[in-house]
Amino acid sequence: MKAHDGMYIGGAWRPAAGQDVIEVVNPVDERVIGTVPAGTAEDVDAAVRAARAALPAWAATPPTERAARLAALRDVLAARADEIAETVTAELGSPLKFSQAVHAAVPIAVAGSYAELAATYSFEEKTGNSVVHHEPVGVVAAITPWNYPLHQIVAKVAPALAAGCTIVVKPAEDTPLVARLLAGAVHEAGIPAGVFNLVTGLGPVAGQALAEHPGVDMVSFTGSTAVGRRIAAVAAGQVKKVALELGGKSANVILPSADLAKAVNVGVANVMSNSGQTCSAWTRMLVHRHQYDEAVELAATAAAKYGDRIGPVVNAKQQARVRGYIEKGVAEGARLVAGGPEAQREKGYFVSPTVFADVTPDMTIAQEEIFGPVLSILSYDDEEDALRIANGTVYGLAGAVWAGDEEEAVAFARRMETGQVDINGGRFNPLAPFGGYKQSGVGRELGVHGLAEYLQTKSLQF
Repeated sequence: MKAHDGMYIGGAWRPAAGQDVIEVVNPVDERVIGTVPAGTAEDVDAAVRAARAALPAWAATPPTERAARLAALRDVLAARADEIAETVTAELGSPLKFSQAVHAAVPIAVAGSYAELAATYSFEEKTGNSVVHHEPVGVVAAITPWNYPLHQIVAKVAPALAAGCTIVVKPAEDTPLVARLLAGAVHEAGIPAGVFNLVTGLGPVAGQALAEHPGVDMVSFTGSTAVGRRIAAVAAGQVKKVALELGGKSANVILPSADLAKAVNVGVANVMSNSGQTCSAWTRMLVHRHQYDEAVELAATAAAKYGDRIGPVVNAKQQARVRGYIEKGVAEGARLVAGGPEAQREKGYFVSPTVFADVTPDMTIAQEEIFGPVLSILSYDDEEDALRIANGTVYGLAGAVWAGDEEEAVAFARRMETGQVDINGGRFNPLAPFGGYKQSGVGRELGVHGLAEYLQTKSLQF
């Protein structure tokens, strides 16, 4: 076990204001692998002050120079990719191959995309007799979750820095170690002191102090809808900008013309990756009633193959939460065709890959975000019925449509109330905006739309 000291504030590691620490636990074997300081309001205040002091110079830095610093950050992250992957595997429990392919690789790609955008984006435009300037919002508070612990931070830090903002990051208490690695990478990349600051701590203490701080101009939060509502209320009281990426209950709609086997197998893989801890996972599979029995059999077989191949969920609380949803699904009449609530191993926070059949749209497991390796399969009568079910939750973050003809899939996707839809297994694109409709959030991340979140406009009339 390693005791990690200090907060990264004003370009240096500083002692924390208090003595309390947070234990970091490996979800595979429940062993404490390290500690980090539990930040207080005093630590947050120091970080915000450092960010505000650094803001004028960073905002005035030419975009090409900001781009160069982001490119340097990308290169440092790439050089440390193995260390990043190993760290995420240790604190999140993600299988190492997945950590290498996703947890390490995606943030590198995102940082690189913003290095390019910062160099090419038009921060000034003419319209009629006016010149419109796109200027940084100011000091940003970034409060991030544990499920993609580095990506979720970089997806906020990179566009904020590209825009000319300074930032204070409060990472999830379950996965703070990779955030500390990022702070080291920021330092090595030569990003000026105070532009990036890191405070580790508990959400109700450090996170709340950061969201409430009068020196913060914008809060960017990724996490649960319940916490997002509280942050939005705090921000509204101070009239500060918010960007919220919240929960999801995404539908994977398989139209009758689709390649059923491929759609089911990819759909199961989507739900099981990262142990189901993905807000955009397609946790509701919608299949035409004539193909339903075959789809259920395919899904059960696919899920059974995962077995020990998926990692644990992040902690004991999350394990109990997911198992509770599985038990509720059984109690409400859904049929287990794979997995179940029983412990997969004696040690570690594991949950069996689980598939439910005979799920109806009103069941809890079809409406609420479970955030674990649990798939619900629902049947529909026709396309309108499928659309009603797909749109029939308070969420609208992501989804998928499969059809034999791409135009058919696109036509259906255009009617879905959701921020992102994969067509016939479409690939991740770091330049495409990501964010939700309805209670899945406000604002967008990634690409030029993600950059725009951290900018405000000033019009000069001539």
